Amino acid sequence: RIVCSMSGEFINLSPENLADEHLCCIIRTRKEHPGIEAKRKWLAERLPEGHVFRKLNIKGCAFIEYAPLEKAWVPITGENYLYIYCLWVQGSPKGHGYGRELMEYCINDARQQGRDGICMLGAKKQKNWLSNQQFARKYGFEKVDSTEDGYELLALSFEKEESGETQAAFRGTVPQFTETARKQEIRSKTLTIYYDYQCPYIFQRIERLKEYCRMRELPADFILVDTLEQAKALPGVFNNWAVFNEGKFVTVNQVDSADIEKMIRQQK
Repeated sequence: RIVCSMSGEFINLSPENLADEHLCCIIRTRKEHPGIEAKRKWLAERLPEGHVFRKLNIKGCAFIEYAPLEKAWVPITGENYLYIYCLWVQGSPKGHGYGRELMEYCINDARQQGRDGICMLGAKKQKNWLSNQQFARKYGFEKVDSTEDGYELLALSFEKEESGETQAAFRGTVPQFTETARKQEIRSKTLTIYYDYQCPYIFQRIERLKEYCRMRELPADFILVDTLEQAKALPGVFNNWAVFNEGKFVTVNQVDSADIEKMIRQQK
């Protein structure tokens, strides 16, 4: 479905157009890319669950991804909210109001669905691989939960009308991290990375990290999160990636070999 706005055309991915549409990240190779194909497969299974991928109709980076919180692959509980995985405008599309249009589309969609609000992952200090939380706060997103190491759950809660047909059938619970996620620790002291294929960068990043760890003879566990139940039970915050070292949560940022070297030096 293509929808025109005042500033451009937007497309919602669907089972019918998923195979042909550009997935809007910085990856723009004309050749088959394993990360993009992994992302398409992941999306194909999520779209029937109410997952929305809305993008500007260009081969560039301007898109939003969100899903019903109950079906979102994150260790966050709550009812009747949407969860934003990613809102990203980068490169030449930046500065044209596309981020505003995408956010407003999500908010309007949530209202039309009778949702109680929208939530997203944030942090006291902005993380590179998380959506811009200061931008979200302009729309009324506020902290509703947090971890001791500075991650925050931001939510925009709608005020319900007291009466009339527009009133929601029931009021959902305020979203919160699961108790398991809030602990941010695992028993294993081995470098451990949980991941899924929601982001097209992940496939090759994981392969390169596996090869690096083999070459360095560095013990490491790479755990593919491939079910909703597994995602909801994760031992730390997660948006599609989570790193643990020495049993402690390190970051939701996707890391490379240089980051791992730094972790090793810090623990000596």
